[in-house]
Amino acid sequence: MFLLKKSPVMKLKIQYQDSYSRGELLLRTFLGWLYIYIPHGFLLFFFGLWGLVLQFVAFWVILFTGTYPDTMFHYQLKLLRWNLRVNARIYNLSDGYPGFGLDGTDDRTELTVPYPENVSRGLTLLRLFFGILYVGIPHGVILFFRTIFVAILQFLAWWAVLFTARYPERFHEWSVGLIRWQFRVNLYLIFMTDTYPPFTGDELPGEAEL
Repeated sequence: MFLLKKSPVMKLKIQYQDSYSRGELLLRTFLGWLYIYIPHGFLLFFFGLWGLVLQFVAFWVILFTGTYPDTMFHYQLKLLRWNLRVNARIYNLSDGYPGFGLDGTDDRTELTVPYPENVSRGLTLLRLFFGILYVGIPHGVILFFRTIFVAILQFLAWWAVLFTARYPERFHEWSVGLIRWQFRVNLYLIFMTDTYPPFTGDELPGEAEL
């Protein structure tokens, strides 16, 4: 059944560090809004608007040709990588400053999404009209509660880093899993994959080799 098509969707990793900087933790906590959130958020807002325009165009191209325009696909992928770099710092999962721009680099985060040779026209229409029902609601409900749980873990991890310079590894896995789950849902809803997002944040078989 095309709705349940399964294949590796993406590879998303945020490097786990053996030790974390207490100074950077405090700096992000009290001044992160000034030197990370405002400048990156400002630029991401406008780049994101252009991404929405390209998504609208891509929808019609997919509808008539069954393919996602290559340049538009890679623009969206670069935009997602930028968001991942920033999220890794917001969640205190990585030290260092997130690189600016679509071509910004980061040795602590990785996002790979295979380019689809063909995109299902039927699934594209289904996602447009009913995506909220069979994707948004079921995933959204679970992600809501998982986000609350991860927020608690991040609060505890903040104190652990402050006193030990170590982020509890299991807490790190749960946080990365939340981001991975959110990205899979996003990729499906914006037509970048036909694979329905699984109800897990774990890395799936085949994704590590992408």
